[in-house]
Amino acid sequence: MQKKFKDLTEKEILALAIQNEEEDGRIFGEFADALRETYPATADMFEEMRKEEADHRDRLFEQFRQRFGEHIPLIRRENVKGFLQRKPLWLVRPLGVNAARKHARMMEMEAVRFYQRAVDRVSHVGTRELLNKLADEERKHSETAGTLEEKHLTEHAQAKEAESHKRLFMLQVIQPGLAGLMDGSVSTLAPLFAAAYASHRTWEAFLVGIAASVGAGISMAFAEGLSDDGSLTGRGSPWIRGIVTGAMTTAGGLGHTFPFLIKEFRIAMTVAILVVAVELGVISWVRHKYMDTPFLQAAFQVVVGGVLVFLTGIFIGSS
Repeated sequence: MQKKFKDLTEKEILALAIQNEEEDGRIFGEFADALRETYPATADMFEEMRKEEADHRDRLFEQFRQRFGEHIPLIRRENVKGFLQRKPLWLVRPLGVNAARKHARMMEMEAVRFYQRAVDRVSHVGTRELLNKLADEERKHSETAGTLEEKHLTEHAQAKEAESHKRLFMLQVIQPGLAGLMDGSVSTLAPLFAAAYASHRTWEAFLVGIAASVGAGISMAFAEGLSDDGSLTGRGSPWIRGIVTGAMTTAGGLGHTFPFLIKEFRIAMTVAILVVAVELGVISWVRHKYMDTPFLQAAFQVVVGGVLVFLTGIFIGSS
């Protein structure tokens, strides 16, 4: 059962403040540990913030000992009404650097509000003085965070972290998206054009294309999501990778399927072939931009594969 803040005793308020500083320090430590490999400068910033929280905790310990002795009652933020419920962001791997910074700012704002309310509930002069000082320090924490960013996030460090961010974005979004787009754009060519040439009916070809695109999207989503959980490879959430891959696979197949809504067969085929050419060009450009593949080499690889599948579909449909 949660207690109202106004019902807390001074002993419980001090115990809660100690618990909050310990928890905040551990969270900053978790952020530093999670970001150490890919964002070392930001990790150093969080490590320094952790040390500041430890200093606050030690001063609160000393005040508590002087007034109430060695036994600290067990009371946590979740036992008191009014605290924001924190999502365990620090357990997420890989941890987003921007999400960690945003979470830290929210923690600082909440700490300020806590100490301001605590001062109003305490009558002991020494305790009020300490809580007022901690409130001022937490209020200045935003400025401190800015100073720490200037200290640790130098131009060189920012460049390195930007490179790490780009690499993570490629692993978590670009690669699964590109794999899906290639699969959807290429693998659905054979069944779509086979159905088109076999029936010479655009509606039947459209239905086959829709089925092939959606089916391939579902299959690729599960295949990517179940390939690994991202904890060791750093490739991010399997849910996100699966959704990205599945969506791009479906989109790749639908691109050259929609032209078959045109009733005139020859026009539909011409438009579909033009769309396929655009899709293969987009894939080549993405490989060139994000995978550091020379454009002509990327285009050759993609076009050869696409043409082979396309011809396979026409051959089977015409036989």
